[in-house]
Amino acid sequence: MTKTFLIFGSLFAALGVILGAFGAHALKGKLSLEQLQIFETGVRYQMYHSIALILVFLLGTKLNNPLMNTSGWFFLAGIVLFSGSLFLLSSRELLGIEGWSRIIGPITPIGGLCLIIGWVCLLVSALKLNN
Repeated sequence: MTKTFLIFGSLFAALGVILGAFGAHALKGKLSLEQLQIFETGVRYQMYHSIALILVFLLGTKLNNPLMNTSGWFFLAGIVLFSGSLFLLSSRELLGIEGWSRIIGPITPIGGLCLIIGWVCLLVSALKLNN
């Protein structure tokens, strides 16, 4: 099961680089400065948590702790919900989905909460180590 986290961590990291370049080049001039900053926040958090997924994979191969896997699933959900919602919110006018703001907006903090829970699960896993 931990192989899943390596695959998604690598995939989301690659997509983070692609989206970062896309935002810096293709979206410049099409989005306002504030919208670009929101998009960049999504990319940044996606990259941080892609690395966290790879960390969960590496630690999960050495430790047999169910909370480690729980951490990975929360990171995965958090990337999709937090970063994904920021991508959609920042480009909603460009995509013609302005009316979706009421739906997408509340998803962002849910995704952020998933990321926090992922880190707390990782912390509890560390505290349970026998060293």
